[in-house]
Amino acid sequence: MIKILVVDDESSIRAAVAYALRREGYEVEMAADGQEALDKVETFQPTVMVLDVMMPHLSGYDVCRKLEGRSRPAILLLTVKDDIVDKVLGLELGADDYMTKPFDMRELLARVKALSRRGGYGGQMQQEQHEVLRLGGLSAELFSRAVSIQGELLDLTPKEFDLLVLLMRNPGRVYSREALLEKVWDMGFAGGTRTVDIHVQRLRKKLGNHHGLIQTVYGIGYKSMGSP
Repeated sequence: MIKILVVDDESSIRAAVAYALRREGYEVEMAADGQEALDKVETFQPTVMVLDVMMPHLSGYDVCRKLEGRSRPAILLLTVKDDIVDKVLGLELGADDYMTKPFDMRELLARVKALSRRGGYGGQMQQEQHEVLRLGGLSAELFSRAVSIQGELLDLTPKEFDLLVLLMRNPGRVYSREALLEKVWDMGFAGGTRTVDIHVQRLRKKLGNHHGLIQTVYGIGYKSMGSP
């Protein structure tokens, strides 16, 4: 069963989101602050974390920072701020998606479903789970969602992994930012194409000397190098 951790210091929002998720068949636990969230990531090991940004003591941003470099769930940020700078900051800290309060519960459920499916629970991934992709010294194992360069494992977020796998599957094919948003995020993403740029920047940084495997096609989008 897919596990969801709901983190919000407002009990009414926390309870409403948890109730809606349980009705969809998810196993759900709740946390009222950032420290409790970090503890439950270790014990509950959720697939997706719905994480409020504005919390006392440890904010949602702080939680993202503390999870950086560790195995962690996909993160959907909830924020009352409608400033693109705040949203970009969350994405740069490793969040995979975000929504602005107040939000439509149906949209939240759709986004959680997209994150959990892209986390390896979708039918297509199950069918192809034993596939291993290779490109320019890079190896991606779909079953374990493990990426390595010449045997050295990389620590990628769920969306970084999905983005990389899409490009590796289609070497040389140019994807517009809009197409990447649709294919990797499964929806017209409210964050705009800046989201893609941020994830590509983070992915290139983690690829190190192999950052050239992801190439920019100016004015259009991105592609991976053209030959396996």
